[in-house]
Amino acid sequence: MLVLLPPSETKAPGGDGPPLDLAALRAPELTPVRARLTEALVSLAGDLPASRAALGLSPRQDDEIARNAALLTAGTRPALQRYTGVLYDALDVGSLTRAQRSRADRRLAVGSALFGLVGAADGIPAYRLSAGSALPGLPTLRALWRPALQPVLTQVDELVVDLRSGSYAALAPAPGAVTVSVLSRRPDGSRSVVSHFNKAHKGRLARLLATTTAEPGDVGALRRLLRRAGLHVEHDGGTALELVVPAG
Repeated sequence: MLVLLPPSETKAPGGDGPPLDLAALRAPELTPVRARLTEALVSLAGDLPASRAALGLSPRQDDEIARNAALLTAGTRPALQRYTGVLYDALDVGSLTRAQRSRADRRLAVGSALFGLVGAADGIPAYRLSAGSALPGLPTLRALWRPALQPVLTQVDELVVDLRSGSYAALAPAPGAVTVSVLSRRPDGSRSVVSHFNKAHKGRLARLLATTTAEPGDVGALRRLLRRAGLHVEHDGGTALELVVPAG
């Protein structure tokens, strides 16, 4: 099973791992696009106004641009320790046992505007680039990533659970992947899409999928696994699951 996570805008600072090695990341066939984007970001960082405009930053966020300038020399952290925020707080990799962390490292990967796809244990530096960013002189990120990343995702021969947000899934869809939407059930029975706590629910779901000893091979087996874990999951017969949670 491969679980695709969204990245986060916020990143943990620092890192004591060796400098970025693009070819050592998961799916090394993505290295040419990674190198092109990395070089573009490092170069762009030399022009603060242009960087702010391209990345949607304010002058108070110039430290983000400094991170981009140091992409090739900064220390790295494993991806699951680099990304922060609500989803990653709920995933809480720091509390996993050694066996659970080993499974998480095998099963989890993060969609990235800069790297395309990174494995859970891949060492990466802090950076700033979002799926909707437009870098001067380059095609859109979707135009760059889809031809390279789509074949990688197509060739995955195990169940794929795609928890990426819409903008990252659009960079390169994962054919046949199971998707999960989170719905809130009100006391009167009506439902609505969860927005504020969506990331927390998906982080807890990712933790369950990362640590279970089960190996679901299709959407039906995945649904049964989630139900055994006490989750209210509905399935319309396709590859989409709905996780229904109480309103509150």
